[in-house]
Amino acid sequence: MFAEFWNSYLAPLLGRPNRVQIAALCHRVEDGRPEVLMITSRTTKRWILPKGWPVRGTDGAGTALQEAWEEAGVKHFGPRPFRIGQYRYRKIVNGRLPVTTDVDVYAVAVEKLLDHFPEMADRERRWMSPDAAAQAVEEEQLKSILADFPALVSRARQG
Repeated sequence: MFAEFWNSYLAPLLGRPNRVQIAALCHRVEDGRPEVLMITSRTTKRWILPKGWPVRGTDGAGTALQEAWEEAGVKHFGPRPFRIGQYRYRKIVNGRLPVTTDVDVYAVAVEKLLDHFPEMADRERRWMSPDAAAQAVEEEQLKSILADFPALVSRARQG
């Protein structure tokens, strides 16, 4: 009840700026079809993209690569990751009230998945079609990004 009051009335009055995170939409082509790599969150075990807070000293692409490695064991190849979209969600930070968080999504081409990576004991990872991945997530804007993934990558590459 308090959370609803906070989200509906108090938080907008306080006007705090949204937090920003960077996500890695890791992808490959398998048997001529695009696939995206989904991982489980640490606590709720729901399907998400690897993501985290911006890393000091690097840009969004660098942060996306760092998160892809730490959370999913991704070894990247090809062009530098590029931004393909943004979604918004409510994140619980340190067990407190949720904060609005904008997530910049970067396309990360995957060369291979490594067997050992920092968060391997905490997460499950699974390749999915873009449509299956869209159905697996909760955030509506992320659903759209995943479902439209091939077209978004094509448009981003064209400039």
